[in-house]
Amino acid sequence: MAHGVTSVTTKRPHRWQTPLGSFIFHHIKPTWLHGYRRLEVSICLCREKALLDLAYLHPRADDPAFLQELRLQNLERLDLAQLRALADRSAKPKLRRFAERVAKLEMETYELL
Repeated sequence: MAHGVTSVTTKRPHRWQTPLGSFIFHHIKPTWLHGYRRLEVSICLCREKALLDLAYLHPRADDPAFLQELRLQNLERLDLAQLRALADRSAKPKLRRFAERVAKLEMETYELL
């Protein structure tokens, strides 16, 4: 599967293939469009929201096997409190489970050190 730039939108999903690569837009509900912060001149999605968006868009993302497939690195850079708060705000049990599994994975990483 070719990789591309994935974004979310409250409008219709769409995919554009260009010489620069694929640009993929997934639909999300307007109530889930939050978790952004303004940086300098642009708007940037925080790491925690990006990770939850990924989980939101993939079936069975709360399965531990999915988390292993992601091969997440630099988990210490995540704000686990924010990750949990965003998952709670979603009111989606799947995202709450996903956030807890990410937190557990971070703790296991520290135990290995």
